[in-house]
Amino acid sequence: MRPLEYRDYLVDLLKNTPDVQRVDTIEGGPHPYALTVTAAGSEQRWQIIGQLAEGAKHDIPTPAVHGQPAAWQAAPVGGAPDAWLAGVIGTADSPGTKRIDVWSTREGKTSEGLTVFFHNGERAFVRKF
Repeated sequence: MRPLEYRDYLVDLLKNTPDVQRVDTIEGGPHPYALTVTAAGSEQRWQIIGQLAEGAKHDIPTPAVHGQPAAWQAAPVGGAPDAWLAGVIGTADSPGTKRIDVWSTREGKTSEGLTVFFHNGERAFVRKF
């Protein structure tokens, strides 16, 4: 899913998530395709960066491919922000989402975020800033 589409998907998903008080898009500035989420009284800012499927072109949309949704369990809102967001995405059971990699669980963690792998070969990198 392209960054703008995925940001819009996340906005809709987060607006209907318990513990989320507010969701806004961030237009312009140094972080394109970004959003702000206020959950359990804490503000988080996320930027979505996309990677096309191998052989895909920017001017032609990659067709959606559906498969088994990523298996995931919800994480507490007060824990690691990227684990919480991955839990929100994973528990939505989207048939386009193949797998989610949470950066804060990596050895030698240097940043918070996650990589969403789609069944059509595209990826979305959702980084906290």
